[in-house]
Amino acid sequence: MEQAYKYNELRQHEISDGEITSKPMVLFLGPWSVGKSSMINYLLGLQDSPYQLYTGAEPTTSEFTVIMHGEKVRSVEGIVMAADSSRSFSPLEKFGQNFLEKLVGIEMPHKLLERVTFVDTPGIIENRKQQERGYPFNDVCQWFIDRADLIFVVFDPTKLDVGLELEMLFRQLKGRESQIRIILNKADHLATQDLMRVYGALFWSLAPLINVTEPPRVYVSSFWPYEYAPDTSRELFKREEISLLEDLNQVIENRLENKIAFIRQHGIRVRIHGLLVDRYVQTFKDKMSFFSDPELVFKEIVDDPDKFYIFKSILAKTNVSKFDLPNRDAYRDFFGINSVNSFKQLSAQCSYMGGCLLEKIEKAITNELPSLLSSISLGKNPSLSSCEATGCGEKPKNRYRRH
Repeated sequence: MEQAYKYNELRQHEISDGEITSKPMVLFLGPWSVGKSSMINYLLGLQDSPYQLYTGAEPTTSEFTVIMHGEKVRSVEGIVMAADSSRSFSPLEKFGQNFLEKLVGIEMPHKLLERVTFVDTPGIIENRKQQERGYPFNDVCQWFIDRADLIFVVFDPTKLDVGLELEMLFRQLKGRESQIRIILNKADHLATQDLMRVYGALFWSLAPLINVTEPPRVYVSSFWPYEYAPDTSRELFKREEISLLEDLNQVIENRLENKIAFIRQHGIRVRIHGLLVDRYVQTFKDKMSFFSDPELVFKEIVDDPDKFYIFKSILAKTNVSKFDLPNRDAYRDFFGINSVNSFKQLSAQCSYMGGCLLEKIEKAITNELPSLLSSISLGKNPSLSSCEATGCGEKPKNRYRRH
């Protein structure tokens, strides 16, 4: 369906085999020198080893660094990662060679990396325009955000000012609020009273940027291997650290459900796109007569699709929400590049052996993927009648803490 209706040219997001089989991705975002690289070193136990990520008080990370599992420790150049179709990073080629020089992979044998991949990003520097980086920084961030299972946005108590770059980042995170976790790092630098003020100031700064009813989870601690400073909330920091690790573990445990749900959501978008192109083609054929000018006829349809009920007719279909419909202007650009005559109608996208595209994708969305989800859920609770499986009717009060 993606290939038949050139979905990649509309959304630039095809799902490859590498993406389906990839491990959960944890993305680290935030201003420079807030402790993102130190936090990854700490979680993987790389401190004081030859493989630790470089850290410092100045902006040190200038690359997008992907830390993944491998049989031995080695670094992988960005051009190699993009060229390897078995990995999920081949679509990054579209951001150009300048970006691929700023992409690096690090492989190492590590138990945690067998189940998850970490991505360290360059720190946001408010006085630097993204054009100065030599590649579309925000677009690259968006690519990783769209694929991340967990997004840690890290802050330093002394760097809470929100500028244009950070505002842009939170606009890009819109719709991904359930994956966002805020980290207030280096918390043992402050006395308890000051920490409470900083916590309030952080929420005050972020409130206009996160428009959701339930605020994101905030973890307050110092994520590095050194002892907490004396006379600080040591027990609180330790409990927060345990909660964060349980949160990370939950994402790993739910990786199959999340992947299936993501593929189903993608399937719904592709189906809507196919239905819309089909409707445009059908309307064009109905409007055409022997004396009509094809360009003028189709321009009228593309300029005012509501006049021909293009989008409203799609809402009558099952599994289509008005909130999932793409922007009308996107189709003006889409058909500006692709001639309407280059597309067949959905009724013609059938073969004797392969069946019909629309029927197959509807079957996957309605039956096959939901039944896969059900089978995984049942597999996790094989004995639903036992107290161990159900907790005897009790539900955990805190979804961030496993019981």
